Amino acid sequence: MKDTGNGSTLHRLVEVFFVSLRLGLTSFGGPIAHLGYFHSEYIEKRKWMDEKGYADLVALAQFLPGPASSQVGIGIGVMRAGISGGLAAFVGFTLPSAVTLILFALLVDVYDAGGSGWLHGLKLVAVAVVAQAVLQMGRKLAPDLTRKAFVLAALSMLLIWQNAYMQIAVILVSAAAGLLVFRNREDTGPPIMKFPISRRFGAVCLFLFFGLLALLPILKEATGSAAVSMFDSFYRAGSFVFGGGHVVLPLLQQEFVPAGWIGEQSFLAGYGAAQAVPGPLFTFAAYLGAVMDGWPGGLLATVAIFLPAFLLLFGTLPFWDSLRARPGIQGAVIGVNAAVVGILLAALYHPIWTSSVEAPEDFALAAVLFSLLVFWKWPPWIVVVLGAAGGVLLA
Repeated sequence: MKDTGNGSTLHRLVEVFFVSLRLGLTSFGGPIAHLGYFHSEYIEKRKWMDEKGYADLVALAQFLPGPASSQVGIGIGVMRAGISGGLAAFVGFTLPSAVTLILFALLVDVYDAGGSGWLHGLKLVAVAVVAQAVLQMGRKLAPDLTRKAFVLAALSMLLIWQNAYMQIAVILVSAAAGLLVFRNREDTGPPIMKFPISRRFGAVCLFLFFGLLALLPILKEATGSAAVSMFDSFYRAGSFVFGGGHVVLPLLQQEFVPAGWIGEQSFLAGYGAAQAVPGPLFTFAAYLGAVMDGWPGGLLATVAIFLPAFLLLFGTLPFWDSLRARPGIQGAVIGVNAAVVGILLAALYHPIWTSSVEAPEDFALAAVLFSLLVFWKWPPWIVVVLGAAGGVLLA
């Protein structure tokens, strides 16, 4: 049922914001853990959506590039309070981590802590965290030999041809291969669910998504503006990342480190720090933007990297029921998801491992941190603190 009064609509909007803000302050553990928090708060406790509807929304978020958990939260906000509810859910969930990482970037800049031991410890945390992500995603997204072949093919391509466009090529090739190899997969998802977004509005959002993707590189060349160049790079990263926040690491590294926007050590230290904060891992972009251009750069980067997620989600929600029933679409998604594991594995080797593990002591600390995450299930923020302290001791 729709609310008939402005007061009731405003009440729902405020409710969505504060519930999502609390989740943004407490949801540690990455995208998969976020989905568990969302299910507990939104589905079990508040009954804002039924189980089948939630599963359908999660399926759509996995199908689209971008931050899956953020897209699920936005979709729930849309169901609860319309498009403005989706915006409120996003701001509440994203604000705490974005602000924290911008402040961290400014702190690193002020103290010029490039050579500090704790910074090296954060780089070793990144080794442990990405290794954990490879292990977990490999089990889920590449459980059979066919999909493991996709992983190895993606890994080989990325290590042999290292450039900024190879990851996009890997995604496109994997989608085409998945379309052929897995074309006979049947849909086993839940039934139809309607969202309060018209097909016309969805078509406008899709037009804007592809329009910006084509227009921004042209504007960058025409204007020579550093702000436009930053926006283009972050927007493109948000448009081509499948598999969640960890996979954005190699795309952003290729965009900014070789071009000299940010040093590799500062890049990896920020990624390690991003593991210590709750909320979406995509707010790592806020750290990068702040390192490059202060807090305005942090805000610009945050808007740019999340904008594709909004446009794609709003654009596909009205058409999702008909799209998801097509075996070809499902096959392409399966192929891309398997390749994502290879992309992440390549990033684990370079730049993470090659620039972080420089001595046997580094390997030992990374192994301890990995074990604490995977076997003892310690909270990520504690592992981050221990990693920073271990880096100081090693120094």
